[in-house]
Amino acid sequence: MRPNRLSSDSAACLRTPAGRFEALPDFDYPAVCTDVGGGVQMAHVEAGPRGGRPIVLMHGEPTWGFVYRSMIRPLAAAGYRVLVPDLIGFGRSDKPVAIAAHSYRAHVDWVRAWLDALGLSDITLFAQDWGALIGLRLLAEQTARFARVFVGNGFLLTGDEPRRPLIFAWRAFARYSPVFPIGAMLQVGTRRWLSRAERAAYAAPFPDARYMAGPRALPRLLPLSPQDPEHAANRAAWASLERFARPFHTCFSDGDPVTRGGDRVFRERVAGAGAARHCTVPRAGHFLQEDAGDTIARFMLAQLRRPDDR
Repeated sequence: MRPNRLSSDSAACLRTPAGRFEALPDFDYPAVCTDVGGGVQMAHVEAGPRGGRPIVLMHGEPTWGFVYRSMIRPLAAAGYRVLVPDLIGFGRSDKPVAIAAHSYRAHVDWVRAWLDALGLSDITLFAQDWGALIGLRLLAEQTARFARVFVGNGFLLTGDEPRRPLIFAWRAFARYSPVFPIGAMLQVGTRRWLSRAERAAYAAPFPDARYMAGPRALPRLLPLSPQDPEHAANRAAWASLERFARPFHTCFSDGDPVTRGGDRVFRERVAGAGAARHCTVPRAGHFLQEDAGDTIARFMLAQLRRPDDR
């Protein structure tokens, strides 16, 4: 354990030993670490030419950048600079050990600091799950930074939405369950059968319970009522998204009971979604990158190559 400064408070962070990430299946990318404030390090991997237009792939809960392994190579081979960050508390990024060190706003701030440190602009964003909750907040506040957006099985909740029992059940499980089997949870949200090595790769960032504050914290940070501290910020973000006129694509699976119907909301409300193409990914669960990463990459490339920029 090593101490770091998180915001203005002193908090302890852990960094998963590098040996936990040896021999990952189809994921041999070295991690690059960036200080995102107070000595806290956010890890990312990248592939493709440094001069290529950037594509940022943002993961959700409780995954890490490993979930994008089948998408990185085809996107990089097409000449794009592909960057895949691990959220703080996940993957090879630092892991604050206190639940209280994690807040929705802190995660937005950490990713913004990462974008600033790398000087990224003209970004194509693909965001899933919590990647969308964080990425769309940043899109809303820095619209000029983003050229195009793809959202897959994600949403931007304000707390005004109808109650979703599955989300409340997930929140309770993350908070109270004495065990939190990451590999098994990935299997529940994936249609295809994950290999033992793949399930182990998802569990790799978390050697023991001390490392799991991030996965335990994020479900309870979902804005599920108008009294949530991020209610106003997310409503303001929606107002900005509604004016976002650049291409905004949805790429939702047909088998995710958690985010089902969310693609329709984006298509109806975001200006840039009206003329953009959208896709429904068949035979895929919540973690659609696992079930159909190659399909998603092909869809993205097809839109990026269209002469009318749609």
